[in-house]
Amino acid sequence: MSFDIDTLAQNAASLISDADPSTRFRVISHYDADGITAAAIICKALYRQGYDFHASLMRNPFTKGLEHVKKEQNTFIIFTDMGSGQIDMIEQIKAQCIIIDHHQLKKEKVPDHILQINANQCGINGNYEACGASLSYAVAEALNHANTDLISLALAGAIGDKQYIGGFKGYNKTLVKKAIEHQMVNKEIGLKLSEPTLLDSLYYSVEPYYKDLSGNQKQCESFLKQMNIDASETYTNLSKDDKKKVHSALLLRLIQQGCESNILDTVVRDRFYADATYGEMEQFADLLDSCGKGGNRMLGLALTLGDQPAYEAAKKLERNYKTDLLEELKRLEKNGADECSSFCYFYTTHTSLGGVVGGIATNFIFDTKKPLLSIARKDHELHISCRGNQSLVEKGLDLGFAMSMVAEILEGHGGGHKIAAGATIPSESEDKFLKEVERIISQQMHNE
Repeated sequence: MSFDIDTLAQNAASLISDADPSTRFRVISHYDADGITAAAIICKALYRQGYDFHASLMRNPFTKGLEHVKKEQNTFIIFTDMGSGQIDMIEQIKAQCIIIDHHQLKKEKVPDHILQINANQCGINGNYEACGASLSYAVAEALNHANTDLISLALAGAIGDKQYIGGFKGYNKTLVKKAIEHQMVNKEIGLKLSEPTLLDSLYYSVEPYYKDLSGNQKQCESFLKQMNIDASETYTNLSKDDKKKVHSALLLRLIQQGCESNILDTVVRDRFYADATYGEMEQFADLLDSCGKGGNRMLGLALTLGDQPAYEAAKKLERNYKTDLLEELKRLEKNGADECSSFCYFYTTHTSLGGVVGGIATNFIFDTKKPLLSIARKDHELHISCRGNQSLVEKGLDLGFAMSMVAEILEGHGGGHKIAAGATIPSESEDKFLKEVERIISQQMHNE
């Protein structure tokens, strides 16, 4: 059964508008850039309607957090960038609920107290064509057309979820066009070198990750010196000729690393700029991600809500976060990963960094023939994040299905997208987990 996104968004807007003026809305979202921007869009829209809200950002697994929410005395809860995969738990919550999600559907038919808005119900591919923030924007705009100014946050969410790879598509493409027409963003072709100096920009570059440059100051200095470029200069102040030199040299390095063409296309590309608050959208999404995954989720939400004093604290946190990422990436570059016939995997002590490291390593360090899993052991549980690429998905890879199936077999929790997913299982099931993942992915990729 197919639904219409505008109709569902209008249904959600009607439910919100009909709520008692004294209602305090509970907003629950994921803790990455998409989740933070999705929550911000809904929170701003609610505030403008005169409602109070209480927002929380959660990381996988959501079990403990939702158990806590279930005990609260809430009358209205809005879930953004999550919910469809946790529908069984949400059904038990005695409150009016709206789910705004783009992850894989667990079930389409839900109880009357739940309104589910999922991209995949509406003929929109939740992997590439819409994210949590995109769909949250649809609800905000249906609530009040004055919320058009929130569209830049929707784009930041889509960019944070890497949905720009291969060019914006589907619903996201519609939002990009609208944002430009309404002069909410403008675009310029450029490279992501966002630190105050070129030296720092290269040193702290984690995505793209440049082998032998990222995290290596001497090599960065040598690289710039060979091109006669001042390492203390900012990227934006370079002449056109010097920019071309840097673009060509960095693209050549990535080609030599074996990056896929669709990843190469993301390096020098259209970049979207909002107002002074948010700046360049990918840099802003990176800043939010570093807050969410670097240990201060609500700092990221404060940024999206316009708390300017939070910016310096967020930048400092981002530096520490990138340093941790670089350590993990350099270790992977040096030591490689363990390999099975249908996937590769590595262990990490950073539960919140595993998926990020895996995604970067998949695109910039390892070959593109197998998905990559990160495994972290914590509190008698295994926290797994897995990443693939578009060519593997086209051949049949579905990591969301694989993680959901394995988690169900091993009494854990799992799910996500075809290209990126995660699971949490009991630690004693590690050997069984690896065998089951091998079996399922081999079947998907027709290796058996």
